[in-house]
Amino acid sequence: MCAVHAHSGDARIMTESVTPLLAYIREQARAHFSQAKGSHDWDHTLRVHRLCRRIGAAEGADLLVTEAAAYLHDIGRGHQDRANGRLCHAEKGAAMAREMLAACPLADERRENIIHCIAAHRFRRGDNPLTVEARVLFDADKLDAIGAVGVARAFLFAGELGARLHSPEMDVARAPAYSIDDTGYREYVVKLCKIRDRILTVTGRRLADERHRFMAGFFDRFMEEYEGER
Repeated sequence: MCAVHAHSGDARIMTESVTPLLAYIREQARAHFSQAKGSHDWDHTLRVHRLCRRIGAAEGADLLVTEAAAYLHDIGRGHQDRANGRLCHAEKGAAMAREMLAACPLADERRENIIHCIAAHRFRRGDNPLTVEARVLFDADKLDAIGAVGVARAFLFAGELGARLHSPEMDVARAPAYSIDDTGYREYVVKLCKIRDRILTVTGRRLADERHRFMAGFFDRFMEEYEGER
């Protein structure tokens, strides 16, 4: 049961109640990451949370909603990993969050918005982000997948799968996910290079431009070195 209580007679969360409520949500979310793989671990969640605060403040979002959604957005990730991608962690996480938030002192609109943010944060599938808070979370999660951190995570994820460094004889567009050919370079080609053009907020696009330039330069250099050209 949620131990935080809203101010009597107020349907909204009062300012003095936001911090304990978020602390409760944070701890509930963190409990789902004890066995998480490094590419989608609690550290990733905290980076997304920091980006949500930055982007959300600039975009005029409800920070309670964006911060809560940031903490909760990947709580279903372990289920997707164990299913080798056959289960959508956004859908699973939204269902888990609905149950978790049921007893919390949140106005229905805020609660539903948090759940929508979680359901709509995936790049490849899921709901469209319809609220400013959902767009903030979408962008924050995607920004953590590009730039220097994104490069590191791409190879970390490939290592978790036991993938090769690169599969030069394989058409990366045809390489199966969750396989030995699901390399960091494949992730760049099929997903990461497209993220900048999918960013939804003005603030997010500004951050994405710089991160994309660094990432593209890295993978250009990676391929030159791999082929012995540099």
